[in-house]
Amino acid sequence: MNTIPKSAFEFLKKLKKNNHKDWMTENKKEYQANEKALKAFYAAVVERLNESDEIEKTKVFRINRDIRFSKDKTPYNVHRSASFSRAGAQRRGGYYLRLEPGNSLMAGGFFSPEPADLLRIRKEFETDDQEIREILANPDFKKAFDGFNSDYQVKTAPKGFSKDHPAIDLIKNKSFFVSHSFTDKEVFAPDFLDKLVYHYELLRPFFDYMSDVLTTDLNGVSLID
Repeated sequence: MNTIPKSAFEFLKKLKKNNHKDWMTENKKEYQANEKALKAFYAAVVERLNESDEIEKTKVFRINRDIRFSKDKTPYNVHRSASFSRAGAQRRGGYYLRLEPGNSLMAGGFFSPEPADLLRIRKEFETDDQEIREILANPDFKKAFDGFNSDYQVKTAPKGFSKDHPAIDLIKNKSFFVSHSFTDKEVFAPDFLDKLVYHYELLRPFFDYMSDVLTTDLNGVSLID
């Protein structure tokens, strides 16, 4: 399956209006049929990505919401999403897809990296920010993405870094990912898979750079066997 069926969005629209267990139970067959179609699409994405990358794992996020610490007690997500993890310690970064009526997007990068990786990335930018800026300034990359999400930044400067450093705009980030939105019309178009993979492939120079950073120390010595 190389396309997204419109029925998947029709189901999500109805779920948004009927977000409770009884309705889901009554419409379980429709849900399962759409999930089968979406998983076939995810498999097609992996097949295409494997032409230039190596995908180790596909994670399909559960439709059930974790409501333990949320004021919103509706039990189900009204979107479907999946992530595609790259294989091997030398390949860092991950691909993400969110499908939701009126709010679909792809994303990729490093969301809330663990403290050691976050410090290593910041130290790299502190030492030399030229290469990452060249990647972010690439015309095709810049046209597709709008830089790192500024919602995931510290207010001034992380501990141990100068607020006056020329690369502080990069160093302040707590996450390093970009995203691109798609209209419903684009999602249902026959070439959506092509467009999606094109945007994923735009991330590769960024992934290759960050993989090199995260698998070496500041002197360029490999940290993996």
